Amino acid sequence: MGTSVLSLRIDGELLERLRDHAAKRGMSVQDYVVRTLIRDDFDERFQTAVEETEKFYGVT
Repeated sequence: MGTSVLSLRIDGELLERLRDHAAKRGMSVQDYVVRTLIRDDFDERFQTAVEETEKFYGVT
């Protein structure tokens, strides 16, 4: 799997908040944002899997 570059334009206040969150975890802003996106993507895929399983078994 290769990597790609994504460039974002965000306001200064949001960047400062991201820096604070990243620093608390000993991470760079880039690593923090990537991990947050990965976690969110996992949550969405997990929820979809749960819903599909419930449909399959008829759970309401």
